[in-house]
Amino acid sequence: MSKIALVTDSACDLTDEELKECGARLLPLRIIYADKEYRDRVEIHPDEVYANLEKEVPKTSLPSGEDIEALYRELKDEGYTHVLGVFISSGLSGTANAVKMYAEEHPSMVTHVFDTKNLSMAEGITVLEAGRLIKSGMALEEILEKLAAFQETIDTYYYVDTLEYLMKGGRIGKVAGTIGQLLNLKPIISVNRDGIYYTIAKAKGRKQALLRLVGILEENLAKYKCNVYVMHGAALEEGKALVETIMKMKNVQSMDLRQISPALGVHTGKGLLGICLQRNPL
Repeated sequence: MSKIALVTDSACDLTDEELKECGARLLPLRIIYADKEYRDRVEIHPDEVYANLEKEVPKTSLPSGEDIEALYRELKDEGYTHVLGVFISSGLSGTANAVKMYAEEHPSMVTHVFDTKNLSMAEGITVLEAGRLIKSGMALEEILEKLAAFQETIDTYYYVDTLEYLMKGGRIGKVAGTIGQLLNLKPIISVNRDGIYYTIAKAKGRKQALLRLVGILEENLAKYKCNVYVMHGAALEEGKALVETIMKMKNVQSMDLRQISPALGVHTGKGLLGICLQRNPL
C-alpha cells in the first residue's frame, strides 16, 4: 500500500498549524546576508528580514542540500513510498530542481514534483489542496491531475511601492527602474504561466495603483466566486484596510490576510500589497 509524503518550502506562507493539519513537511529557503545565512522561518522571522532591509538587502536561495537529504532519510525511515513536492515556481527558485536531484539518490521512494509556477498563498493553497487529496486516499497520478486543474483557477497580483529593490536584485533593468521612479510609476506585477514575474499594469502614485489592484479583483468577481487572500510585506495596516474594502464586494467566498515570505519581500521592499485569488464558478 502506498504512503504519500507531502513536502513544500517556506515560500508557501502557510502557518505552522496549517502545515501540520495538511501533513506537509517544510523545507526552509535560505536568507543570505554578507556575514551569515539563516534558514527562513526556522532561524529568522520575516519581520526581522523586513526590519533590516534598509541596512542590508539579503539574497534568497533554495533549501540546503543537507536539509533536503535529511528530510528524505526521515521520510524513508517513516515508511513513505511516495513523495509529492509542491514548490515555489521553478522560474523563481531552484528548489524544485534541487529536490528532483536529491530524489534520485532515494529510488525506493517515488518522487513527483509539482511546480506551482507561483509563490506565497498561491503556492500555499495548492499545498492545502494536495494535503486534502492525499487524505482522501486518492492515487498520486490522479492527485497530480487535480492539482493541475486547481492551478488554473489561481492568480496573484502584487502592488510594489518602490522599484529600488527590484533594480538591486536585477529583476528589472536600471533604466526602466530609474524612469519609473522619476515618473512615480507604481507597477502591478503578476506571475505568468511560465512562473516568472511580469508587469501587468502601471499607475501613477500609490493611490491609483491600489485602485488598479482592486479593479483587477473586481473584474474577476464579476465572473467568478473567489477565495481571496490579501498579502502584505511589512504593511499590516494597509493590508487590513484592503481587506475591509474587499469584504464589501460580492462573490467573495472567503477572505484572509497574510504576511508574505521574504522570498518575494527582499525583491520588493516594505509596502508590498498583494492579492491571491482562487476562482470558482458562479
